[in-house]
Parts: sequence; structure tokens; C-alpha cells
Amino acid sequence: MTFPRTWRDTEKAQRRRPRPVTDAPAEIPDSKVGQVDFLLRHSGALDLIDAELAGRPGPDGLPVRTVLVGVLLALHYHASANLADACRVLLDQLRPTTRAWLNVPEIEPDDPWARNAFCQRVYRSFDRLTTALDPARTDRRRRLPLTEAAVHAAAWEDGAAEHVRRRDLLQQISDRLVLVTVRLAHRRGLFKGWHGDVGADTTAFPAWHHPRSDRRGLASVEITAGWHFSGGSTEGVFGHSATLLAAVSRRHPANHPAAGTRTSRHPQLILGAVLDSPGKRIGPNAVHTLQALVPLGLPIGLLAADRAYTDQTTENFQSHVRRLGYQLALDYKQNQRGIQGGHLGAVLVDGTLACPLVPEALANATTGLDDKTVRDPDEKLRQRLAAREPYFLKRKQGPDRHGTVRLQCPAAGPSPSVTCPRFNRAHRPQAGPPTVVDLTSARSTAAHLSAKPSVQIAPAERLRPPPAKDLPRICRKPTITVRPGDLGKIDKLRQDRHYLGPAWRDAYKPMRAHNEAVNGRVKGHHINIADPKKRLAHGRVAQTILLALMILMINLRTIQDWLRTTTPELTTTPAVEHYDGLTPAPTDFNGLPPPPD
Repeated sequence: MTFPRTWRDTEKAQRRRPRPVTDAPAEIPDSKVGQVDFLLRHSGALDLIDAELAGRPGPDGLPVRTVLVGVLLALHYHASANLADACRVLLDQLRPTTRAWLNVPEIEPDDPWARNAFCQRVYRSFDRLTTALDPARTDRRRRLPLTEAAVHAAAWEDGAAEHVRRRDLLQQISDRLVLVTVRLAHRRGLFKGWHGDVGADTTAFPAWHHPRSDRRGLASVEITAGWHFSGGSTEGVFGHSATLLAAVSRRHPANHPAAGTRTSRHPQLILGAVLDSPGKRIGPNAVHTLQALVPLGLPIGLLAADRAYTDQTTENFQSHVRRLGYQLALDYKQNQRGIQGGHLGAVLVDGTLACPLVPEALANATTGLDDKTVRDPDEKLRQRLAAREPYFLKRKQGPDRHGTVRLQCPAAGPSPSVTCPRFNRAHRPQAGPPTVVDLTSARSTAAHLSAKPSVQIAPAERLRPPPAKDLPRICRKPTITVRPGDLGKIDKLRQDRHYLGPAWRDAYKPMRAHNEAVNGRVKGHHINIADPKKRLAHGRVAQTILLALMILMINLRTIQDWLRTTTPELTTTPAVEHYDGLTPAPTDFNGLPPPPD
């Protein structure tokens, strides 16, 4: 096999490579600067920042708005949230019009002293912001002794009024930066048809600093960082944990004309982000992001979460989620499957309340099974799962706005799923007129009571029926009310779809797959939140703000890519009279008008 000569001559091949016409950095269109400036202004984060910085001693310095716009442009063009890259963008890549917008002076490219002075202004402006929001400002240039670092780390956990206020303000700024693209996408109608399904996940947010050293007695520069362990992993990642909520979608059921496909098409945006120490406030952080979505008026549907959220206490996660109106789709660990407890006589089987006389073999069909067997069940397990479906309590009403549901005995109602001698004896249903069953119709024969599973009772109960007062509550009154938290500790295991059933598989599996796809996009595409070298600023305040800016640009890119691929008429941008901040503007359009003085 012969190769071209240029392949055999490396130097000649390098000389033939295309080169840019000039070594000067490319100029950023004014429309792109106007777009990110529009998003930043309409997020409302600058209002909170300006109010916090007002009245602080010292000169005002470079506006925080200029620094944040520079970081957003550096993320878009260089996939970096480093202040050094933001300085290069502000100094070398802006046109005169946008320089005037952002108060960036004209500096000669060959004047190193002037360039260094401007960079120092950028760093001081960002440091002024992080200092104002930090509950306990510390020296971020060296590793503190463990005892001294513990005092500063405690400010992120204690209940001091000023510490709580600053932590809440920092999270409000982060929420506004993240939600600005969500609000605009919702206003534009990109969530039309979305059922409000949300996927919650906590992912590692690595730090580039060294961890604490017990031998030397020194803490890490990131005093609130720790070791994040992903599910099934024995090796931790040193840094913080980022709680991300994504807009996901379930699948159509098997009997639907579009079975197996997504129920709605929409951009899978990140709806919320919270940065925290690993292993702390996993449930409350997810609840906070859900509460931040309430003012937007988005639909409320299912919430799918992995086993880290299943392990949360009821009062920290499940109860709040249900009160917000969301239904839960959860997974379980090996020791959590099977019979999990009971409530008012009903048995909690894999997250669903069932008849107290459900056969033990069916109730324990998943007891002790490993994850591999559960994810790919054999035919025998599938038959057992299908056989226990009729014994589950039926939903009669709800959930209401408080998360309360009313459940009914499977033998009660006009369409019972089982026949129960105990129920017939306790309630004595009236005998109706004889009905004619069409034996040639499978639907008619399956609906007859004689075709329903029969609940088996003990021979002693059959011979000597106990008094009604001794029967379980679900048997005496076939309808029960279940409120969030009524089941106590085991309420964290309750969910709204039968575990491993068709409805659960159509909801949990695709929603979790979409959640993992979002994690892959934020870590493997243009902007990588898992690369600590792209966000070298010190401190948790700085990392929280940079994470929010990263999510903002990831959402913006997701919206633009989704519009190009799903709406052919928007692949080329028409002439626009009003700039909405989402549609890419023409190159000859100068974005927004200059901001007022």
C-alpha cells in the first residue's frame, strides 16, 4: 500500500495545513455581546448584587456586570470560566461599540502595564463580589490549619442570622442566573406539551486543590469541599456536589399508538442547580430547586430520582415533593425491596400499598434480588410481578394540592380487581341481576368476578370469623386517606407507580436516561463543569457563581441547537425588529441599544 508523499513528510504536511489569515484574535459580534448582556440583565441577579455591594467602603471599581459578561463570552467562545480568559476577551475581542457598553477602555495591545492594570481591576471586582457574599471570608491563597479552617467551614452550616442571609442571597443569585433561560424558553413556548416531568441527580463537581492533610495538619484551600462518591463507586472525587434538575420526558404506554416514544418534545434544559458539600442536604437542595420553579407557572408531573434520594428522610425530601404536587418514581437498594412495612392494615410492597392478604410469594417476589436481576427480569419474575398487580390498592382520588391521596381496597368499588371472602362478609354487597357473559369475548370474560384472583384466608378465619372491630382498618372501611408523612419512616419508600411494572418502566427508565444524558452534556460537550482547570477561582462563593454561569450558557446552547434541529424555518435567522435574547441575531445587527448612563 502506497501513501501520499505529504503523509510521509511530516514537515511538508504541516506546511500545507490551512492557517488563519492573521494572528490577531477574532472579534466578537456585537449581537452576541448584546445577547449575553440581555440575559444577565433580565435574570435579576445584577439587582441583588448591586443592592448588596451598595454602600461598601472603597471605590466602585469595574462594574460586576462587565466581569460577568466577560466570563459568559469566555464560556461561549473558549469553554472557560477563568478570569484570565475573560480578561483576554474584554481586551482583545470586543468591538468599539460593545467596549462603550461595558466600560472597557481602549488599551494598546503592546502596553503590558496597562493590560495588567485592567486585569487587576477585573480580579478585584470579582473578589469584591465574592467577599460580600462569603459567610466567613478567609485567606484563599494558602492552606489554613485544620482548627482555623473548621471555624470558617462552620459558617456554611450554622444558624447565625448573617451567615444564613448571605448563603440565601448567594443561592438566590445562582437561581436567577440559571432560570433566566428557562423563563425565556417557557415564554417562547418551547415547553408546549411538556408534562412537567423532572429528573433529579447529584453529580461530582471536582476541585483542583489538594484535599486536607491530617499528617501536616492543613486543610484544603476549598474548606467546604469533601469526597463525592457516585453510586457503586469506591473511589471518591474531591470537590463539591452539584444538584441538577433536568426537564425530562417519559414514554407512551404499550397500548398507545405512539408506544415507546417520548410523550413530549422539548429542550432538556437544566431547571436548577445547587452547589454544596458532598453528602449534605441532598434532599433539601432538590426541594429548593423545585420550589424555585413554582413562580414560573410550569406544569407539575413526575419526579424521577436515584437511590440517593430514596435514602433521604421523609421530612427532608418526599413530603415536600408531594406537597408541591409531584409524583415520585424511585428505585430501591437490594435490602429495601419486598415488604417494607404497613399502614392501616395495608402492606407496603415495593413502594405501593397492597391488600393485607396478598400472597407472601408475590409480595416477596423481589426480596433479596440483586440489581442485575431486577434490571433484566426473567420470565418467572415477570409473571410474579404481573400476578401481584390486582392486589394493590386502587387510587380513588387525588393527589390534591397537599399531596393527599385516597386509596381503595382492591375488592371494593364497581370494578374490583380481586374477590375477597373477608370483604364480602364485612360489607355484604347486594346481589345484582344475573348478567349474561359472552364467552367469545375475551374482554367480557376477563371482567367477570369469577375470572378475578381470589384472596385466600386462613381456615381458622373461615370457620370462626372474627368480629369486625378486630379486622384491619382497610378491611373495615375499604377507603383510606394517605397524607405525606403518614407512613412515618417508610413513607420515603412509597411511590406512585408499581415498582418494575409497565407504567414504572415507561416513566423511570427514560427519565433517568435523560438525566444521565444531561450530565453527559454538561461534562463532555463544549462546556465541561467537571474540568476544574476551566474555573480556577478560589472559594465556594466563586465556584457557585461560575457553576450558575456555566449552566446559563449550556442552556442557551441547548435551546439554540434544539431550535436548529427541530424547527427547519429557524435554521436561518430572519431579520428581526425585536431582539428576544434567544434567537441568534444577524451579523449586521448590533444587539441591544447601549445601556443608559
